[in-house]
Amino acid sequence: MFNFSANHLLLLLRTEYPSCAVFLLQDLDTQRVYRLHDFSKAQLIRPGVAYCVSGKVNSAGKLFLVIESVRPDTKHLRSSTAPVPADGAGGSAMR
Repeated sequence: MFNFSANHLLLLLRTEYPSCAVFLLQDLDTQRVYRLHDFSKAQLIRPGVAYCVSGKVNSAGKLFLVIESVRPDTKHLRSSTAPVPADGAGGSAMR
């Protein structure tokens, strides 16, 4: 087993399975996407919030990134990566 940790991660998708919850999280600095497994199903990860995640890489048979701890990333408190329009208007524009 190896340790891993990553900062500035945002939730893309959460999928519930009988044995675990699987989170797809994107690193906003590198744009990498991680598939993290929570076998305790105890982690509460909300969309739009940056997180720091640490855990173990389980290399027995299949490679799993197993979550040990999750905490809000206090260095990246912004709740959204979407740019705010200069006029303050909300909504989204198709480009």
